[in-house]
Amino acid sequence: MLSIAKRTLIGAAILLVMPVGVLISGWRWSPDHNALFSPWLKVMYWATETVTEPWGIITHLMLWGWFLWCLRFRLRAALTLLLILAAVILAGQGAKSWIKNQVQAPRPYVIWLEKNHHIPVAQFYGLKSKQRGELVNQQLADQPAIPGWLRHHWEHETGFSFPSGHTMFAATWALLAIGLLWPRRRTVTIVLITLWAMMVMGSRLVLGMHWPRDLIRATILSWVLVTLGCWLAQRLCGPLTPPPQEEQEIAERSGEPHN
Repeated sequence: MLSIAKRTLIGAAILLVMPVGVLISGWRWSPDHNALFSPWLKVMYWATETVTEPWGIITHLMLWGWFLWCLRFRLRAALTLLLILAAVILAGQGAKSWIKNQVQAPRPYVIWLEKNHHIPVAQFYGLKSKQRGELVNQQLADQPAIPGWLRHHWEHETGFSFPSGHTMFAATWALLAIGLLWPRRRTVTIVLITLWAMMVMGSRLVLGMHWPRDLIRATILSWVLVTLGCWLAQRLCGPLTPPPQEEQEIAERSGEPHN
């Protein structure tokens, strides 16, 4: 059985393949008309919405419930696990907000607004959040090349770019699945959550919200926090491997013979 550190490292490496590849390729976002109106991009937008409030809260609750069911800890251990998961998520989002305010990197679509609508980046970020949204709506209201749903998303996502909070949300849950559920052989759950996380990460690039480096740093930070969180879970909640009475059920589910 791989250690927690090795499991989460493998997970982080998988999640990093796409943004590192995009960074090396030199690809840069631009609002191509045909791409913006493709059904594929709308699917990516829906992936982003699973993390954007208020849907993000529902996603949190669903994943918390599923993890507890998969691990089947006793009440005290389950409550401890809930606290650990909450601490990992909150620590990640808190670190993300602090770093954003320190680095103050503009989003790709804000750079595009400066080049095509003559709105200086410094002027844009000098406004309050609500005023930025109003400015985006004002500038793009008569722009048929930008879909209404994308303009609406930009209106409500006017903060800084680095690092990606959506990536931290999704990558954290994917790495938690790998770190906590691997010993329970929850392969389908791990694969589905990892694919969802990769879709969320990709959506941040194609929607003009983030640069590849934003995704890379967010994933690395998530990996550090999740590795620590999984280690605490194992120490405080008990073994992550299933008890003997569940071994047969897991073996049957995975198609392996039970000794």
